[in-house]
Amino acid sequence: MTPERYELPGAVQPGAIHPGAELLLWQRFISPQRCRSLMTRLEQEIDWRQDRIRLFGRDCLIPRLQQFQGDAGLSYRYSGLRLHSAPWHPLVEELRQQLAEVEPTVFNCVLLNLYRDGNDSMGWHSDDEAELGPDPVIASISLGQPRRFLMRHRRDRTLPKVELELGNGSLLLMRGSTQHHWQHALPRSRRVLAPRINLTFRHIAA
Repeated sequence: MTPERYELPGAVQPGAIHPGAELLLWQRFISPQRCRSLMTRLEQEIDWRQDRIRLFGRDCLIPRLQQFQGDAGLSYRYSGLRLHSAPWHPLVEELRQQLAEVEPTVFNCVLLNLYRDGNDSMGWHSDDEAELGPDPVIASISLGQPRRFLMRHRRDRTLPKVELELGNGSLLLMRGSTQHHWQHALPRSRRVLAPRINLTFRHIAA
C-alpha cells in the first residue's frame, strides 16, 4: 500500500526553523469486509460514554461518545477531563498490531470516538498534551460513514485550510510538527445520517 503524502508548512515567521509537518493517508488500510465486522462489533461491545468537558468556562456534554483504552495505569487529560485507560479490546489490539507494519511508533493507548450521525462532531484542537511528548505521532483509523476532516494553521490564518475525506477503512498518520502548528476538526453535517467510529492511537510518555 502506498499512502498519499501531504507536506504542510511549519514555519510561521521568516527565518524560523521548524521540522516539517507531515500527513500520510491510506484510503484502504482495512478491507471493506473487515470494516463491516469491526464497525458492528465495536458499536455493540465498547462501553461508550458521553463525557462532560470544560469549554469556554462552562461544563457541557461532548457531541460524540468515547472510550479511552490502553496499557494498565495510563491516563489522558484534555479540556479539564481526565480519562483512565480501559483494557485493550481484542479487535483494537489487532488494529494496533496492524499499525506496527507501517509505523514504528509504539502506541500504548487509543481514544475511540463514536459519531452517531452528522450532528456529532469534533471542534478545532491539536493533540499536543504534555503527556504525548514532543512531536507526537497520531494514527487515526476511520470506520463507517466517510466524514470531512479539516486542518488549519494555528497562527497563520492566511494559509489555506486542508480538507481530506476520511473514508471507511482509512488510516491517517500525522507526524513531525503537525500538532505544534496545525489544528484539526470534524465538522457537523446535516447530510450525514450513518455512524462513524474513529480510533486515534497515541503514545503517552512515561
